[in-house]
Amino acid sequence: MKLAVHFGAGNIGRGFIGALFSKSGYHVTFVDIADQIIKQLNDEKHYQVKLATDQQETMMIENVSGLNNSTQEQEVVEAIGKATYLTTAIGPNILPHIAPLIAKGITERVKTNDEKLFVIACENQISATDLLKGYIFEHLDDETKANLAGKVSFFNSAVDRIVPIQNNQGSLDVLVESYYEWVVETSESFPPVEGMKIVADLAPYIERKLFTVNTGHAVIAYLGYLGNKETIDQALEDEKIVEQVQATLGETGAYLIKQYGLNPEEHSQYIDKIINRFKNAYLNDAVTRVGRSPLRKLGPNDRLVRPATEAAKAGLSYTNLAKAIASALRFDFQEDPEAVKLQAMIKESGLPAVLKEVSGLDKNSEITHEIVRQYNQK
Repeated sequence: MKLAVHFGAGNIGRGFIGALFSKSGYHVTFVDIADQIIKQLNDEKHYQVKLATDQQETMMIENVSGLNNSTQEQEVVEAIGKATYLTTAIGPNILPHIAPLIAKGITERVKTNDEKLFVIACENQISATDLLKGYIFEHLDDETKANLAGKVSFFNSAVDRIVPIQNNQGSLDVLVESYYEWVVETSESFPPVEGMKIVADLAPYIERKLFTVNTGHAVIAYLGYLGNKETIDQALEDEKIVEQVQATLGETGAYLIKQYGLNPEEHSQYIDKIINRFKNAYLNDAVTRVGRSPLRKLGPNDRLVRPATEAAKAGLSYTNLAKAIASALRFDFQEDPEAVKLQAMIKESGLPAVLKEVSGLDKNSEITHEIVRQYNQK
């Protein structure tokens, strides 16, 4: 049986990427430091993916196992040596930490295995695989780098599936929405995976997803949090929040349409489809989960600041995006370490300095002035 090695045995890894590999006839070896999940995977050898629909359909995911990358390093290296695919769904910030082990696996592999390995980082990050490749190359010697041609390929991808916080009480089963999208950029031919879409140019897909799905989700979360809503679907019962989300996605949409020549009517329909996905009450998705890690989400290349700066460069409106950024700056959820840190930074340094440090925005830029104005209106 063909092998896929997947870093990240969490809900997204099991409920999305790992599930698609299993359905495509692969044995999936999950690599993670969560010892209990790894033990369960090896003991139970299967789990269920449940769809958040009226019918609550389930799919049995089989041919799975697990390895702990902190205690089973050699076994991970051996698995990489035999795999067809190596994928991640572990969070962009963790990629530098797994790169040394992947580099070790690739170094050993290319000495003995001429079959091609396909590496795809499935993260909410533009060009995540390029980032991972850079981290891996830092740990490869010149001989190995020279020997990679024709043996290892790196493909960027865009992924989209809502996987809420689970109430599975220690079970491996995962609740996910029925909708998903996995788009991979390549002109190569390679072994097919069910549900994977191949494109020649990923940029329109990844930015459309990041600046519609991720931006929209975050805006709902921060406005919902400020409006004392518990879940995303409850937040969307508030017409004012719906209107603000639509206005914000109208701004990101104007940029996307101008940048990539998208059909305006089709993109408007895409926005409506995304908002309707968020209304799914079966997901029971807490605004505090979706809004967590505001420092990362306020990064210069992430879902709020990047579309605002791109809109500004294109001479387009970013007022509603500025309002969304201001809402994120007010996310003071005490159980989120980044939210606590963000509030301390604002108190100590003030908004312009924080926006400079966290978001890469010039203190005297028009965007910064607009964000501060929106923040002070709250």
